[in-house]
Amino acid sequence: MNLKQQAARQALAYVQNDMVLGLGTGSTTEYFIDLLGTAVKRGDLRGIVAVPTSEATAVRANELGIPLTTLQQSPDLDLAVDGADEVDPCLNLIKGLGKALLREKVVEIHARQFVVIVDDSKLVARLGTRDALPVEIVQFEALTTIRWLQTLGCRAELWSDENESPFITDNGNYLARCWFPRGIADLQQLAIQLSTRPGVVEHGLFLSMATRVIVAGTEGIKVIESPC
Repeated sequence: MNLKQQAARQALAYVQNDMVLGLGTGSTTEYFIDLLGTAVKRGDLRGIVAVPTSEATAVRANELGIPLTTLQQSPDLDLAVDGADEVDPCLNLIKGLGKALLREKVVEIHARQFVVIVDDSKLVARLGTRDALPVEIVQFEALTTIRWLQTLGCRAELWSDENESPFITDNGNYLARCWFPRGIADLQQLAIQLSTRPGVVEHGLFLSMATRVIVAGTEGIKVIESPC
């Protein structure tokens, strides 16, 4: 069992019968969804319904027989489980390299508990030092928004595939990636700047949202809860 699978299995221990879950998106969360589907199929977990954070997650959940719902039908989630691209010592996160950050944030903000599952390579002293920060932007005048992002002390580019065509999210938007040479100095200030800029739909800074982070490493599993 690889580290991602180990973290996913640990997260399954927080799931109880009759819970409404938020299901994240990405390679680590896929393991959790597979384990959840097996538990539902065997009858180990009953009464589970889930809100998916992407079309891909919805497809996988349907394949596994996990009943789906919406926030309109079930606005209060008992638990959301998702991965992260970076985790800092205060459990602030960068998410979105799975291209689903907007729906992830919409869903996970409704969860009483938000459990993040990662391997220990995702732990960083400062966000923005390991991976790019994804930012979802509207298609209209997208390159103008990219130029504005570059004024924030980062190298920004439109996220494109191998054919140089822009990725389009489930919401019909483009994605930008922003690299900060020394990491992000002021998370709150950057979040405000991004949230108030016309043309920016959402950003991948998930600040003060995680309840706990399950970290799988070569020496085993550790669970970090609200250290700051």
